[in-house]
Amino acid sequence: MRRRTVTAGSLEEILQATAPAPAPAPPTAPSAGAPARREEHALRTEFEFELPRGYVDEAGTLHRHGSMRLATARDELRPLIDLRVKENPAYLSVVLLSQVVTRLGTVTDVHAGVVERMYATDVAFLQDFYRRVNSEGHTRAAVTCPHCEGGFEVDLSGGRLGES
Repeated sequence: MRRRTVTAGSLEEILQATAPAPAPAPPTAPSAGAPARREEHALRTEFEFELPRGYVDEAGTLHRHGSMRLATARDELRPLIDLRVKENPAYLSVVLLSQVVTRLGTVTDVHAGVVERMYATDVAFLQDFYRRVNSEGHTRAAVTCPHCEGGFEVDLSGGRLGES
């Protein structure tokens, strides 16, 4: 078996060359006699969160509530060609988070500079949140009470204390 090496100029060219064929057109509306199909479970692609400390912007405004979308293959591939990541592999999470965090308070342009200025505890929270959302498909975590040793679940996406 022969192996063939194909090179392309950029990630965009590779992704365009390997893109799947367009999806077929949706079926037409059902006839009057046919039963209406109920919609199956919709895929949840956006997840709300609340940062433990919060991001303080240049004007001094604190932003704690935000949203993160599901990552795509492109989101995970793009940082690998980023020069900042090549120079410092630890920068990968900064670039990746800047692509999937869609909103942070009133900040809608979340870029690597915003993630760089976040507190380490908030970045660690977002890294765990990213892993849960993209690997496990939910934002719940099992925890144990330090006083009574009772186990229960909490939702990491935020809300008031005691709510899950």
